[in-house]
Amino acid sequence: MEEYITLQDIDEAVNSIILKTTCKPTIGLILGSGLGELADDIQDPNIIPTTEIPNWPSSTVMGHKGCLVLGFLSGKQVLILQGRSHYYEGYSMGQVALPVRVMLRMGIKTLFVTNAAGGINPDFSPGDVMLITDQLNLIGMAGLNPLRGPNLELFGPRFPDMSQAYDKKLMADARYSARLVGVDLKEGVYACLAGPSFESPADLRFLRLAGADAVGMSTVPEVIAARHGGMSVLGFSGISNKANLDGSTITTHEEVLEAGRIIVPKLKSIIKQLLSGMD
Repeated sequence: MEEYITLQDIDEAVNSIILKTTCKPTIGLILGSGLGELADDIQDPNIIPTTEIPNWPSSTVMGHKGCLVLGFLSGKQVLILQGRSHYYEGYSMGQVALPVRVMLRMGIKTLFVTNAAGGINPDFSPGDVMLITDQLNLIGMAGLNPLRGPNLELFGPRFPDMSQAYDKKLMADARYSARLVGVDLKEGVYACLAGPSFESPADLRFLRLAGADAVGMSTVPEVIAARHGGMSVLGFSGISNKANLDGSTITTHEEVLEAGRIIVPKLKSIIKQLLSGMD
């Protein structure tokens, strides 16, 4: 496995996708665990299994279908990734970020990221949707950054700024869209850990003290790669379970997927309303 992704690796994937579709997406969406049904509303869908795309990291996790779906959603041409790959699956950070860089090479400049996350904020309940206002890159603080290695100057600078990882205008539009469709949109900071084990109660208490409102095992590497390439990013966490701060409950992946059934309709309504109002 190559640790670093080259421009040739990225363009091989891009060329493969272009040959399989006539869609010219302007917006990309990455869907997290149990949230793949968001792609069901795509009109004239063109579905490409990611196993058919050169160099693409295949998802091995239940709740991640491993497909690209291209088509129209609320009148906008979009590319939806049903199922992401994760560092804990054995991929390098460069491979985890490859889908975002493929989107960039395809001309996509706006990215929506979603994930299923544990709710650390005591005011959050399973089924809530949280607007991600900032991120805590604990996995990156340990050296696991998708930009490690030779910098691809075509995408962005060696040292990209991350002071505004999530676009302020898109966040404002998301708040407005949520009000229009009647969804109580929570807000907070998303913390990314490596996984695949769920957090201990001590881990969670530490994260809460550090300012995190939700925790998961994805998203942050994708956002870093997106911002490196100049993308505008909007993020949502579907709160799939209440954080086990005192060790009294057990967290399972099955409950994460089950919560998705409650979260998906809310996310669908927000995103479709948001897209319909975008230029």
